[in-house]
Amino acid sequence: MALTKISNQSLSSISSLPATLPIGALTLISTQTASSSASISFTSGIDSTYNSYIFKFINIHPATDNANFSFQADTGTNTNYNQTITSTYFASYQTEDGSTAALQYVTGQDQAQGTGFQTLVDAVGNGNDESCSGTLQIFQPSSDTFVKHFIARSHGYNGSDYSTDLFCAGYINITTAITRFQFKMSSGNMDSGVIKLYGVG
Repeated sequence: MALTKISNQSLSSISSLPATLPIGALTLISTQTASSSASISFTSGIDSTYNSYIFKFINIHPATDNANFSFQADTGTNTNYNQTITSTYFASYQTEDGSTAALQYVTGQDQAQGTGFQTLVDAVGNGNDESCSGTLQIFQPSSDTFVKHFIARSHGYNGSDYSTDLFCAGYINITTAITRFQFKMSSGNMDSGVIKLYGVG
């Protein structure tokens, strides 16, 4: 295979670039803001329009110390939010004083055909400056053939004052279209924070 050498001269000969790059572009569908909220539900905008959807959760601040930020999903107009999930969960962490750091699998936060809410960020602190942020991506939620894969990457300010870098992935074990998602803390309300839903072009 022949390789083309790239130089400053060849780059300077480029006369124009496309105005937009549609592949992978994010389209904002909706935004919800927590205010002493027991849960936040997205019940519209998730359909066959896009092959995948991304939730961005920004500075989710819990009322209760060391509560887990989590999600579940449902089908049609159902509101049980108890779909079967198989997932993995691992974390790296570093204490503020630098005394302890590790990378580990967290067995208490995964599920094996469970129907509970899936943890995205565990043990979020409720101090004035403590919160968690991250992304959750769901692939082809409208498929009537395949299970619904998801990948999440998050960061949390742990209630014991350390940084946690969190990796969660799995699948919702159903071939019916998923149409809605709900987010909540494992205990208490979400005092504040924003969750945005995007379609991925």
